[in-house]
Amino acid sequence: MAMSPYVRALRSHVGHARLLMPSVAGIVRDADSRILLVQVRDDGTWTTPGGSMDPDETPADAVVREVWEETGLVVEPTGVVAVYGGRNFVVRYPNGDETQYVSILFACSVRSGTLQSSGDDGDEIQAAQFWSRDDAEKLRLSAWLRDLLPHLYDADREAWFQPPTWRPS
Repeated sequence: MAMSPYVRALRSHVGHARLLMPSVAGIVRDADSRILLVQVRDDGTWTTPGGSMDPDETPADAVVREVWEETGLVVEPTGVVAVYGGRNFVVRYPNGDETQYVSILFACSVRSGTLQSSGDDGDEIQAAQFWSRDDAEKLRLSAWLRDLLPHLYDADREAWFQPPTWRPS
């Protein structure tokens, strides 16, 4: 996966230790309510277009940038679909780096562009395609997406988040 200059600088100080990273993802639907997924070049899994936020970037700007970089589509965020994080969202990369993501998933509508299999990001993404829920369930999905997939296809649902389990002693 591509590493931003910001994360590269952090890694020079902390090595492979876990970083807590803010991130975004775009939930882009076509006219048939299929959801756009991208295939990651490193391991072949399918996930939503998205990634880490850059310093001083708003979440909405980050999702517009990430979707464009990975798919060639210019989108407009229209709402929040989900907010997620926690131990189920730890990613261990092949080089030993460990990252725990806290992410905002935005519903997005396409404003312009042409869907490309790798957008402006030929190193990270190898394919981009719209999938029905039934077809998406048959794919090799990223771990976090397997759990959240039903929530993403329910367009009428309010924003999803994992209910709290922490209570004061």
